[in-house]
Amino acid sequence: MRIELTVNGTTREADDVWEGESLLYALRERLGLPGSKNACEQGECGSCTVYLDGLPVCSCLVAAGQAAGREVRTVEGLAEGDELHPVQQAFVDRGAVQCGFCTPGLVVTTHDLLERNPAPSDPEIREALAGNLCRCTGYEKIMDAVREAAGAQR
Repeated sequence: MRIELTVNGTTREADDVWEGESLLYALRERLGLPGSKNACEQGECGSCTVYLDGLPVCSCLVAAGQAAGREVRTVEGLAEGDELHPVQQAFVDRGAVQCGFCTPGLVVTTHDLLERNPAPSDPEIREALAGNLCRCTGYEKIMDAVREAAGAQR
């Protein structure tokens, strides 16, 4: 089947989408947006987090057909052209990127947190990021990046 959806502000079409295909697969393989990562395929790790109609979702759990006619924003869509979003820049500046596998989901989740709460406390940051797993960083640099992004956006 063919689906049409708006991705990062642009109407896109994906062809040959099969019935059980995930939004994550369609984004990565059909639309050429490799930012969201495929790790657990069970919605447990958060690496594939994207916005669907303004709400963060694990794209591995959303059927691509469910996204037809809807708006998707990926980690690539946070940047303004060649300029990184302050959240993305904070992750780079604070060294919160190691292997990079969890980073896209953490960035999208952090972006969502700061949209809702521009000055989160450490417990609020931890709660917001609880659905995102990282095996490399130990989370302290991630916490530093979220704090820096919050300060940069104020």
